Amino acid sequence: MMSGFFFAVDNPDYPSTLEYLYSHLPMFQRIGPVAYKADLNNTLALCDALGNPQEKFKSVHVAGTNGKGSSSHMIAAILQSAGYKTGLYTSPHLKDFTERIKINGQEVSHQFVVDFVSRIKSLLEKIQPSFFETTVAMAFDYFEKEKVDIAVIEVGLGGRLDSTNVIHPLVSLITNIGYDHTDLLGKTLQQIAFEKAGIIKPGIPVVISETQEEIRSVFAQKAEEENAPIFFATDRYQLTEYLQKGDRVYDVYDGEKLIFKSLECQLKGLYQKKNIPGVLMAMD
Repeated sequence: MMSGFFFAVDNPDYPSTLEYLYSHLPMFQRIGPVAYKADLNNTLALCDALGNPQEKFKSVHVAGTNGKGSSSHMIAAILQSAGYKTGLYTSPHLKDFTERIKINGQEVSHQFVVDFVSRIKSLLEKIQPSFFETTVAMAFDYFEKEKVDIAVIEVGLGGRLDSTNVIHPLVSLITNIGYDHTDLLGKTLQQIAFEKAGIIKPGIPVVISETQEEIRSVFAQKAEEENAPIFFATDRYQLTEYLQKGDRVYDVYDGEKLIFKSLECQLKGLYQKKNIPGVLMAMD
C-alpha cells in the first residue's frame, strides 16, 4: 500500500505499524471479499474492550454508492464552520493512512496510530478483526479521547453489516444507490438499497439525498419498521445550476423560496447537484 507514495513520517515505528495493519489483518483492497465480515461481532468486541467510545460522542452516519464521501466532507465542513469540534472518518485513503481519521481537517497523528496498535495488539491477535474493523475502532477511540462535539462517519461497504453500523447517530444520510459490490450486496438495486437501508435505526431521522423511484419504497418501508422519520431531500430542495465566471454555481430553492443565490461548492463535479439537497436536509 505504501509503494509509490512518499510522506513525512514523524514516528520511526509508524511504517512498521502500517505494515502490521496491512499485512496481518484481512484487508478488502488486498484480498477482496474474504476480508468482508458478514456481522458486527468483531467491531462490537473491539468497541466493548475500548469502553464503547462510539457512545461518547454525537455522530452523523452517511451511506450510499455515489456521493457519500463528498457528502461526508461537506457536512463536516459545515459543522466545523459552525464552531463544532468535528471528527471525520472516511475510506479509503489516497496517500497516507491518517487521511481516514480527521478532526477539524487535521489528520490523526502517526504517534496515535502507533500507540493505539501497540495498546490493543494482544486484543487484535485474539479477536482477529479485519483491517477495516480495526480502523473503525481506532477512529472511535480517537474521537472519544479528543472529545469531539460530533463526528461524521462514512460507511465503508454496504450499511447493514458495515463496521460503522454500531453507532447511534443524530441523523443518517443515504446518498445515490448504484450497482456496487454486487457480489456482496446483491444483484439488483432493490437488494443493494436494502443493505444501505440497514443504517436506519429506531427513531433516528434518515435523509435520502436523491429520490430514485424504483427503490423509494425500500427506504420508506425500513423507516416505517423502525419508526424513523424519513425525509426525501429532493422533495424539498431544488437546485438550478449554471456557470459563473467559469465556475459551476447553484441557486437553491426551498419549495418556491430562494434560500441560496449562486451557491459555490468547493467539491467540483456534476454530482454535487445530487448531494447538496441531502446535505442541507441532514443539517436541518
